[in-house]
Amino acid sequence: MTLLYALDLVGTAAFAASGAWAGIRRKMDLFGVMVLGLVTATGGGTLRDILLGDQPPFCFKDEIYLYVAIAVSLATFLFYRRQSSLPQPLLYFDAVGLGTFVVIGTEKALAFETGFLGSIMMGVMTATAGGMIRDVLANQVPLILRREIYASACLAGGALLAALHYFNLPRTPALLSSALLVIILRLLAIRFNWSLPRADVRPHR
Repeated sequence: MTLLYALDLVGTAAFAASGAWAGIRRKMDLFGVMVLGLVTATGGGTLRDILLGDQPPFCFKDEIYLYVAIAVSLATFLFYRRQSSLPQPLLYFDAVGLGTFVVIGTEKALAFETGFLGSIMMGVMTATAGGMIRDVLANQVPLILRREIYASACLAGGALLAALHYFNLPRTPALLSSALLVIILRLLAIRFNWSLPRADVRPHR
């Protein structure tokens, strides 16, 4: 098992857990929880593969991703009471998924000889599209559209990995450092309530 494949499975499990948690919070039944877990875990990568022309998408070439997403979603549904002691579990699962999927998406785009900005965009999309689908299905404002440090953390991690790639630095440290950058930035944003500035628009009198 390569490092990239291991990170992919970790991200799949983390996003499946975050999707299942969103379903549980919205009081969905088992089927709804499983659907949210699956689309969160596979939605971003599927959209990435379609845009890159890699057909069929990754989760249909290697069904282990589907099995992992289903198993984790089911486990989250069955044992959610034991995990409820963790404050905001959805956000922490989501942070791990973000970090791993950013490097997966960016690395795959680089392998397809996509440009610097294009590779970063593929990484950000891989990390955020599944969560956007999850939040829309759960009737919530997507995390990416809130004030929190979210997509910007993905941009930082994707940019770091793309830059390290173009400088021909060792692959394993590049992957790990980029994923950790995203996860740490996201966890710090959750802990200290960091957010991006917004325009102070005053209503006209």
